[in-house]
Amino acid sequence: MKQEVATFGGGCFWCLEAVFEETRGVLDVVSGYAGGEVKNPTYEQVCSGTTGHAEVVQITFDPMIISYEELLKIFWLIHDPTTLNRQGNDIGTQYRSVIFYHDEKQKEQAQASMKTFSSKFIKPIVTEVKPLEVFYKAEAYHQDYFKNNPTQGYCVFVVSPKVQHFKHEYKDLVK
Repeated sequence: MKQEVATFGGGCFWCLEAVFEETRGVLDVVSGYAGGEVKNPTYEQVCSGTTGHAEVVQITFDPMIISYEELLKIFWLIHDPTTLNRQGNDIGTQYRSVIFYHDEKQKEQAQASMKTFSSKFIKPIVTEVKPLEVFYKAEAYHQDYFKNNPTQGYCVFVVSPKVQHFKHEYKDLVK
């Protein structure tokens, strides 16, 4: 089985992880950090906004079941790519909208997808498209956060509605 990897940032990684874990063809989702200067950053360091890192998810997927373009379609649906350095009440560069591409093909697909989806938003998209240099896995307690903490306040009021929105809008992409 062929596997590929995608890396996206779109606000809190708990939200992205929860949705992509429900997506058919997705084999694994790992929450982490990318795009900054600090090596092996901690959650506290990233939350300070001084590391340059964004909260991201790294998605391992089977391209015979789901395409990179379909993952991008989900990415645009589950966050607001028109707000600079924030998603809802989460504010800071660590919550920026960013696509970290793994090769030139992903770069081209990300740019084409952004152009396609730009007409679906009133404000301009501010999502960065950058090469992935290094991915740092987040602490163990961040992995499968929604699955392990479904009644936690943030999960109930922020994560769960995103998961439900995805399941409603893209029934054909749900596991």
